Amino acid sequence: MRSPLAAAALLAAATLLTGCGLQSANTFVPQAEPGTIRPIGADGAEIVVGTKNFTEALILGKVAVIALQVAGFDVTDRSGIPGAAPARAAMLGGEVEVQWEYTGTGWLNYLQMPEGIPDRQEQYEAVRDADAANGLTWLPPAPMNNTYAFAVRSEAVEELGGVASLSDIAALPVEQRTFCVESEFATRGDGFEPMLEAYGIPLGDPQGVPRENVSVLDTGAVYTATDGGVCNFGEVFTTDGRIDSLDLTVLEDDRGYFPAYNVAPVVLNGTLEEHPEIAGVFAEITPLLTNEVMIELNRRVDVEGEDPADVALDWLVSEGLVTRG
Repeated sequence: MRSPLAAAALLAAATLLTGCGLQSANTFVPQAEPGTIRPIGADGAEIVVGTKNFTEALILGKVAVIALQVAGFDVTDRSGIPGAAPARAAMLGGEVEVQWEYTGTGWLNYLQMPEGIPDRQEQYEAVRDADAANGLTWLPPAPMNNTYAFAVRSEAVEELGGVASLSDIAALPVEQRTFCVESEFATRGDGFEPMLEAYGIPLGDPQGVPRENVSVLDTGAVYTATDGGVCNFGEVFTTDGRIDSLDLTVLEDDRGYFPAYNVAPVVLNGTLEEHPEIAGVFAEITPLLTNEVMIELNRRVDVEGEDPADVALDWLVSEGLVTRG
């Protein structure tokens, strides 16, 4: 668990990185009216929603802001907190009251547990129970699981013998076991090399995956290199919009190597005690957030260049959760 001293250090890091406290990258929020989400008697109570500064977090943050405004809160939008440590510090310090977070991130990064838990429900319950001592409540997670995976260009699936899972790679000739990975994943203690060990094709083994079969690239370049055939298998994140836009096929992690990274709303205990209806607002949202939904929402921002707030509102309206203002 985090000590008060550690929390203070993290909070100081947040202030340092933002220059003068938490800053919002884009506070534009389109107007919305009730749909299935109705006013809950908040009567304009103030609440602060935070997000980290990558596409998926920004979209989900706007979803939360719009939903809570419709529910009757006066919401301060702290979109775009620069990084995981400042985002965590903001919650521990009480500067942010509501934030989406990933179960695997909470468990491995924040609580510093040595291993992730592949089972989604077990991972959620473990981080929920452990983080309660830090004054945080993890509400039930969404089906979407933004974890690591490997993908292949769809037109090559049949050329590679109908490959559908990571285990299938072991059946391919060694020269076809080519990979593109980002530098962090290539060196993580729970990353690429132990993954290959888990699937019986060890790195550096002439009968496994020779080192010359591996290209270490920047994150964005991994997707385009995989699509272009530089390698057969590229490291991806399972809700990235480029999976669909480049027509990549994600392979099944059939041995359950990768930890679960389901996204869940995290709320300060005091805020939830004062407004327990918040849980009901998110209960209408989280079951609808699947990998397929998030891939499309991310694609609209990263590929089509749309504003995260507009994408968030469109999705909420399409599900009948809110109506346009």
